[in-house]
Amino acid sequence: MSNSTHIGSTSLSYIDDKKKKKASPILNRVTPLHYSYISQLLISSLKEQFSALFSYCLSIMGEVLKKEAYGLAVKDESGVISPFRFSRRETGENDVRLKVLFCGICHTDLSMAINEWGFTSYPLVPGHEIVGVVTEVGAKVTKFNAGDKVGVGYMVSSCGSCETCIDDQENYCPKMILTSGGKYYDDTITYGGYSDHMVCEEDYIIRIPENLPLDATAPLLCAGTTVYSPMKYHGLDKPGMHIGVVGLGGLGHVAVKFAKAMGTKVTVISTSDRKRDEALTRLGADLFLVSRDPEQMKDAMGTMDGIIDTVSAPHPVLPILDLLKYKGKLIMVGAPDKPLELPVLPLIFGKKMVVGSMVGGIKETQEMMDLAGKHNITADIELISADYVNTAMKRLEKADVRYRFVIDVANTLKPSP
Repeated sequence: MSNSTHIGSTSLSYIDDKKKKKASPILNRVTPLHYSYISQLLISSLKEQFSALFSYCLSIMGEVLKKEAYGLAVKDESGVISPFRFSRRETGENDVRLKVLFCGICHTDLSMAINEWGFTSYPLVPGHEIVGVVTEVGAKVTKFNAGDKVGVGYMVSSCGSCETCIDDQENYCPKMILTSGGKYYDDTITYGGYSDHMVCEEDYIIRIPENLPLDATAPLLCAGTTVYSPMKYHGLDKPGMHIGVVGLGGLGHVAVKFAKAMGTKVTVISTSDRKRDEALTRLGADLFLVSRDPEQMKDAMGTMDGIIDTVSAPHPVLPILDLLKYKGKLIMVGAPDKPLELPVLPLIFGKKMVVGSMVGGIKETQEMMDLAGKHNITADIELISADYVNTAMKRLEKADVRYRFVIDVANTLKPSP
């Protein structure tokens, strides 16, 4: 018997003693150990080449499996929005893909666009008030099917195991991933809802009640859950309680609607009388206070169980604190760009609290959406076309909107040439 190592068409054989004298002098000096060593080197080399080829094929497949998308993006701190082509990942086994129909414009979109907070990554596709229709689901998705009306809010993922995630407060998870301008697990930037379609993990999708119009429902995915969450969490959702709402804008007008749906008495607090009729007649508030009128404020002192402060501009806090009852709560959901002056004595003598709150967790957001469906709560919107977004941003900066811009994505967003 003989052992052979084959390389292409060449065959090397070592020979028994009778045939050794016919072999070349070099082969006479090559032992089976040499052949074994050569074989290992060749096999190792082939493995490396195959591995490199396999990796290359996977990289090509990865590109092929991504789906082309188009939308609107900000390229730099100028904040100017322009057409943008990009790719979304293929639908994973736990993913839901949806066609975007409408997307609200939040003030956060403006802040991120101009890098107001200093952490924006460009290009930025804004938008976290996204509603649409499911077009595809992954193999392990159980909650949604093609054709369902759904929404995506402020986040698209979190760690799922920390204290806040276990407490259904994924919005406070240190590893929470923003819907727009965040960094996903593959180190790519997340692109928001100013786009033709979206891919999101099933657990971060919100079901939209069938009776709600999708365009006016979109802002609830941010504004709605931002005011609902603190009212629910701090026990300000009990019928008969007296709730104050500071500011009647994108957040404030929705806060009034949810507070009334919860059965509470609602007072709108504003700097002027300009929105009195709007608050009382159309939105259904019970009382209206002008914060710059000392007599009105004095008469309302110590009457409110809680106050939702939605104002994002610097403003005095003391007059608002005076409106609270003993153990009352002032909840800040607006984000002024400068520090507010906080007097401590009213807190000490009244056992009052000042707390902050952001958007709700996924469970809270679905509860909010279900309550909206039950009471037909929607945002008051101005529906705009995709080519109007830059103008809308300028108007938003001046608070010139009543009360939320919503982009008609499906009908007006067209792919760039």
